[in-house]
Amino acid sequence: MSEAKKILTSAIQQKRKVLTVQESKTILIKEGFPVNPTGYGQSLEAIISESKKIGFPIVLKVSSEDILHKSDIGGVITDIRSVEELKEQFEIMKEKIAKSLPNARIEGFLIEKMESGIELLIGSTQDPMFGPILAFGLGGIYVEILKDVVFRLIPIEQEDATEMISEIKAAKILDGIRGQPVVDKKALIELLMKTSKFIEKFPEIEELDLNPIFATDKGVTVVDARIILNDPAQ
Repeated sequence: MSEAKKILTSAIQQKRKVLTVQESKTILIKEGFPVNPTGYGQSLEAIISESKKIGFPIVLKVSSEDILHKSDIGGVITDIRSVEELKEQFEIMKEKIAKSLPNARIEGFLIEKMESGIELLIGSTQDPMFGPILAFGLGGIYVEILKDVVFRLIPIEQEDATEMISEIKAAKILDGIRGQPVVDKKALIELLMKTSKFIEKFPEIEELDLNPIFATDKGVTVVDARIILNDPAQ
């Protein structure tokens, strides 16, 4: 049994529907996805140690099954550039979470290398009539506002992936505007294809959300991930 399958099977046996970010990213890493350097800690001391290994600047994120939209309640702090700043922001984050969701169960905290680029998303969901559907579009915090997303039934072919990239309204941004470099579309196509095959391989996944994905002329990097499993009662 693969490492990814072990994590999924363990969650199913525990009757858990939502995987932690740490579990989700571990699965993706084991399956060969381009995931940014990530550490994990439950104490401030462990977080500082992981931050030094990864190297500043870093991003600090809370890890909790009870918090799906971390940015909304102060559970994500970006561009932390020193240990002193990390200590300060860690306390601020804990206070904000305690105020917004006092009953949230906190498993720990993720420490990630700060990335940059065009923010995109790739996701999937299970349609009761058509089966698994793949989504691609602009990502980040604006996804729900701009709704610049296109869809295909899984599995997809390379031609489908190419079309998806060209069909979003913001496609010209990927071609480089105002002196910006052209996004590595080959890497983006490969990531779409890999995601399609991943969902086929693990039908127990009901929903996958890779958002944001940072795209540059040098490749693509998955920065955040969420995996939701089929209802354990089914």
